[in-house]
Amino acid sequence: MRTKTHHAFRAGAIAALALLPLSAVAADPALDARSYPGPAWSPYVVGAGIGVLSWLTFYFSDKPIGASSFYATLAGLIGKLFARKHTEELAYFKTEPPTVNWGFVFVLATIGGALIAALTGGEFANEWVPQMWSARFGESIALRGVVAFGGGVLMAFGARLAGGCTSGHGISGTMQLNVASWIAVVCFFIGGVAVAMLLFHV
Repeated sequence: MRTKTHHAFRAGAIAALALLPLSAVAADPALDARSYPGPAWSPYVVGAGIGVLSWLTFYFSDKPIGASSFYATLAGLIGKLFARKHTEELAYFKTEPPTVNWGFVFVLATIGGALIAALTGGEFANEWVPQMWSARFGESIALRGVVAFGGGVLMAFGARLAGGCTSGHGISGTMQLNVASWIAVVCFFIGGVAVAMLLFHV
């Protein structure tokens, strides 16, 4: 009985979340990706590509897509350069030795893929301070850098604390109908919307 209830909850949660974008588009046609005025790759093609990539990742590596472990691996590799003995004695690196593995290469390839997508999609922008930021906080590169770095640290800490990032939970976890991942994704959006409203008064 518990299993049936569990599956029913999953199905209901997924169905409810799936309807959210439709209601948002109906309320505001400007949010419809099909009417986006700027240059961009088709969100449908990109979404399908991410789905196929997830299948291939599970098939060939038997591991989910994820990026947050990259930071720990990078820290471990740097640690081995300057304090090898101390790094190897850390509890985490005893079970997860820092090596250039598939996950590490995946993140590097993601950065390269983003560059290719920006160039081919006509969205490449060589700017230190985005227009939306400068309109609210000015043109200071230092301020932008400090806030971006601080936000990155918080995101990395949160991803490791939650056991996954937007890729791990938002793609791999939700694809496997993991309830915890769906809850995490909802929290991602709530946090993102709240911070955007506080920063930019939208």
